[in-house]
Parts: sequence; structure tokens; C-alpha cells
Amino acid sequence: MGDCANCPSRGTCGKAQAQDAKPDPCAGCPSRSACASAGKGCGGKPQEPACENAGSDKCAGCPSRATCASAKGAAAAAPNPIHARVAERFANVKNVIVVLSGKGGVGKSTVAAQLAYHLGRAYGAQVGLLDIDICGPSVPTLTSTKGHEIHNSGLGWEPVMVNENLSVMSIGYMLADDDAAVIWRGPRKNSMIQQFVTEVWWGELDYLIIDTPPGTSDEHLSILNLLTPSLKNKPCGAVIVSTPQEVALADVRKEINFCHKVTLPVFGVVENMSGFVCPGCKTETTIFHPSNGGARGMAERMSVPFLGRLPLDMHLVRASEEGRCWAGMVAQMSDIPADEAAQKEQVDDFYGNPGLRMFSETVDKLLINLHGVAPEKEQAC
Repeated sequence: MGDCANCPSRGTCGKAQAQDAKPDPCAGCPSRSACASAGKGCGGKPQEPACENAGSDKCAGCPSRATCASAKGAAAAAPNPIHARVAERFANVKNVIVVLSGKGGVGKSTVAAQLAYHLGRAYGAQVGLLDIDICGPSVPTLTSTKGHEIHNSGLGWEPVMVNENLSVMSIGYMLADDDAAVIWRGPRKNSMIQQFVTEVWWGELDYLIIDTPPGTSDEHLSILNLLTPSLKNKPCGAVIVSTPQEVALADVRKEINFCHKVTLPVFGVVENMSGFVCPGCKTETTIFHPSNGGARGMAERMSVPFLGRLPLDMHLVRASEEGRCWAGMVAQMSDIPADEAAQKEQVDDFYGNPGLRMFSETVDKLLINLHGVAPEKEQAC
């Protein structure tokens, strides 16, 4: 429209009138006199030296402040009070383990629950188990705590105590009915997770294990956006659970790439349902045949640690159904009384159960990756 400046028809030209009536987008901007975009509007992408003090009081009257990239950058750099609150809540939490899976139904929640039980039973650790699978909470069933309620004290929400070493938190304790469906979109899920990490008072914990839903969805992004800036120097990483077949491993590869993109360390991969061990003859039979080396081969190709294989085990199935510890169930179902077994060196210290021994070795590898050395056990399993 600058070509219309000397046009003799300018006074009656509709285009020129429209141009003249257009408001100055930079009117009121305190940096207008020095701005290379003056009169044109920076549109949130100012030219030097435009808006170089964006975010300061000099920009208070600028009409482009809301969309200015410099102003947004200054706001993002400001301390987030939510992160300070999370850091306060996690001040006495020493290690955080996020249990992930690419595919649903691979036993992720079972592994998370049994890992929590095992760390308390074998190492005497204080363990917390946080269930952020908002639409499909399994922790109340896997820890036999269905029907419990959350109590609010002066310190915050109190987690449900399973035993002297294990406390748990889940949305399952907030539902009026065990069969009630949680039909929430992303923002409500995110708000619930934020409440979990800012309101729950865990006290002193050696390990906080976080059970997540399958895939890479809102819940994963929410928990990591809250934890990553808040934990800083605390060990925090992922254990990824899969089954041997390619249909599950394809999603695990995506999960590992997700961890790399969000800078979440991968402590290791666990291959669950790796085979079936006959309780009589102890012979292992492959159920899901791995076509490309299974989880071990995939872990080697992607340069992440492989923690171990876990077989299908009738004791583990029953322990999960009853919400109990795998080792405790093996001891109960063995022919040797638990008190006598505790005093003896039984077979390989696992009541002759190869699956339980494999699980213990898997946890040992995890702790070595986490600490550099496995902590001393208080008892065999």
C-alpha cells in the first residue's frame, strides 16, 4: 500500500482507506522507538533490537506481549512453585523407579508390585508404590488393599500401608465402586497426578516405584514434567517390561526412544512370561517364541541393559491374585514349613523355585545399575 502515497485517487480509494484505518500494532509499546519492526508488528518474533527486554517492566504496555517469544522465554525461566512443592515432598525419597511398558498386558503392574514387595522383604528397604494408571489402577488388587480409604493429615495425604516396609497410593482408593470407570480426558488426569506428587506424604523412602499405564501418553509426560526438574540429583530412571514376541518388542523400542527423548535413564529391560517352568520336573518350555532374540537381543541392539527373564509361574499368578509377595506365596505352598525354611539353606535359598531365583537375580542387576553395587540382603528372598 506504500505505492498509494502520491496517488491522486487516494482520498476515494477503498483499499487506501482500509490501509489508513488499520491500527498500528505497535502503538503503546515502550520499545517502539528502537524496534526494527516498529509499525509492522513483531508478531511475537521481534527483530533486534526489538523487545530485547521482553519480560521486564519495560514491556508492560506492549500489545504483543502475550505472543512475544522473548516474554514467554522469560516467564519459562521463572521458578515454578509446583516444582518447589514436589521437591519438598520428595526430599526424603532416595530413588525413583518408573516402571514402563510399550504394550498392555505384559505384566508391568505385576512386576512393579513384586519389585516393591521384594525390596522390602529381601533388603529391608522402605518402599512406596505409586499407581498413576488413572483409568486402569491395578495396585489395590496386587497389594490386597481394595476397599481402603485415603486419609488426610496435617502433613498431607497418607498412603495406604501394606506392611511395615511398603506403602501404596492409587486412584483406586478414591472410587466409590471397584467397577467404576474413570472416564477422564488429559487435563483431569494431569491434575490427579499433580495432586499425587504434591499432596502425598511418603516420609522416608529408600525407593519410590511408579506404575504407569502402557504406551507414552499424558500420564507419562505429566509425571516426568513434574519430577525431572524437581528431583535433579536424585537417581530416577525406567524399568521397561516386555514379553518375548515381536508384537510387544516393537512397542518397547518406541518406549526406549521415548525415554531417550525425555532424558529418562533406562535402568534396564525385563522379559516377562519368558517361558513356563514345570513345577514338577522343573523343565522350562517356551510359550512365546522370540523371533529376533527376544528382549535380550533387542536390548543389545539398542544399547540398554538387559536385567533378566521371568517365567510364567503358578506361585506368582496366585500371589498376584491374592495381592501377596511372590516369595511368601512360594514359602506357603512349599512342603517345608516357613519357619523351618527360614532357618535352613533351602535348595538355592528360594525353596527350589527357579522363577523366584530368576526374579531375585533380576532385582540384583537393577540395583547394581542403580547404585553400582547390590545392597546387602537381610534374607534370601
